[in-house]
Amino acid sequence: MTLSINVHVYSDALVLLGTAGVVIPLVRRFGLNPVLGYLGAGAILGPLGLGSFIESFPLLYWFTVVDPKNVSGIANLGIVFLLFLIGMELPYDRLKAMRRLIFGLGSLQIVLSTAAIGVVAAVVGNKAPVALILGACLALSSTAIVVEILSRQRRLSTSAGRASFATLLAQDLAVAPLLLFISILGASESGSVVATLVLALTNAAIALAVIVVVGRVVMRPLFRLVASVGMSDLFVATTLFVIVGTGVAAAVAGFSMALGAFVAGLLLAETEFRKAIETAIDPFKGLLLGLFFFTVGMNIDFRELARDPVWLIAGAAGLIAAKSIILIFLARMFRLSWPASIEVGLLLGPGGEFAFLGIGMATTLGLIDANVSSFTVALTSLTMMLTPALSHVARRLAPMMREDKPLDPELAVAPSGGSGHAIVVGHGRVGQVVCTMLERHQFKYIAVDNDAAAVPEQRRQGRTVFYGDATNPEFLKSCGLMEAAAVIVTINQPEGIDEIVAQVRALRKDMLVVSRARDADHARHLYRIGVTDAVPETIEASLLLSEAALIGLGVAMGHVVASIHEKREEFRHELQKAAGSAGSAPIRTTGTKRRRLL
Repeated sequence: MTLSINVHVYSDALVLLGTAGVVIPLVRRFGLNPVLGYLGAGAILGPLGLGSFIESFPLLYWFTVVDPKNVSGIANLGIVFLLFLIGMELPYDRLKAMRRLIFGLGSLQIVLSTAAIGVVAAVVGNKAPVALILGACLALSSTAIVVEILSRQRRLSTSAGRASFATLLAQDLAVAPLLLFISILGASESGSVVATLVLALTNAAIALAVIVVVGRVVMRPLFRLVASVGMSDLFVATTLFVIVGTGVAAAVAGFSMALGAFVAGLLLAETEFRKAIETAIDPFKGLLLGLFFFTVGMNIDFRELARDPVWLIAGAAGLIAAKSIILIFLARMFRLSWPASIEVGLLLGPGGEFAFLGIGMATTLGLIDANVSSFTVALTSLTMMLTPALSHVARRLAPMMREDKPLDPELAVAPSGGSGHAIVVGHGRVGQVVCTMLERHQFKYIAVDNDAAAVPEQRRQGRTVFYGDATNPEFLKSCGLMEAAAVIVTINQPEGIDEIVAQVRALRKDMLVVSRARDADHARHLYRIGVTDAVPETIEASLLLSEAALIGLGVAMGHVVASIHEKREEFRHELQKAAGSAGSAPIRTTGTKRRRLL
């Protein structure tokens, strides 16, 4: 029996899935951003790219998307999932901690950028409502690209990373009102603006109130019930039901599905199921968001570059320059350094994915002309593709913009040396605990750290910590390395640990060196380069977990502690043996010192 299928729909779906399965891994292999890969693939394989040559080359039918409507429905779920996850990232405590940057820096950036871009759009001939929409849409930046870049570079915790993330959160919060504003303008085309505004706001208040009340009453009990069953597939299904269900409820009320999903994310952000939900939808979110960017890329017409190359390039340069200048000025107002301010400005200067959503809605409602829409989409896409390059430029400029701040007197205090003491390298959370234990056992120590902001504060609290670079042999000598009893390395940078161990071993081959390690593989490496004892975080966590469990189960504490100690020694000898360092002189001769010290 033969089954009839819609070949057009399946062929278009295969192109999207093939892009996700083949093109994106290749993009990642070359270190490029996957978002840019999806945008580029959509532009090339879409109906405005190679799809426009199907009549001349019929074989292209199987490698291009013929009709965007065949895939737009499922691809639009990507933006729904993105806004849901953004809502999940906004629990009350995070909003409160970052409120100054979110509602100060972020809000001012949106207002000033919208005004500046809107004025330019009006000057070139757009009506006031159109200019306002264009200004608001282009004022937004790319959450997907910027967060991915900062996360990959591990810079989200830097001042520039925090300011960028806070500004992006403010922009994400502004998306829902922006979409509401566009829908109101679209409805007002066929009636009274005042009546439409009042009706829309009334519907908004009622719909959002219903979603919030029902969500608070139903969601947590629902997830508790599903979790009690213990079926992971049912949990995933319930999560998808909540996301799509709240989106559909918002759409029925006249809003976007993304707004409903955003509210659902806010409601679930404070629940105990937050992490489980994020894990459940992560595979769907990545794929669907990629498909969304692919469909956005299909709207990019390369002929725009050929039609108005000067205007397009000038517009892209002007947009990045205007937003960057505004952001740099605001970042300096909020007391960020020049390097951080420049990095924030260049990262958030390009346009973002929500511009496609707003421009697309405005075009569908007839508010924006198709030519203006096409040009704006091409402009936004071009600037987004430049984001990784701008990030690289910002990081290259940063060293040139370092400010010569007056040196804190506490940083100028030099170590006084000594003998028989321990040198603790790193005075973060781990280093502070080590120093506390040394103090408790009345063992002399000198702590060193290269954090110019933290050292003065710690010294004022009475800690014996000095500012300096532990990879510098002269600084180590000034810390009394030649007379010290041990060096304890607590930092978490593998390259830095290697350099410190190398310098210590070059000066003192018999020194007891105890170092923090990430895992067993890292510990084996440290033993090979001359560390006396390596303490793998993963192994220690498993031993402590075992100890707590055994004591909780009623096993005698003395027996548990002894067995844990034996197991720790087994791990140590196994790692030393694997590293080829078992029985080496430093380990044998310093055993007494190790027991006395730690």
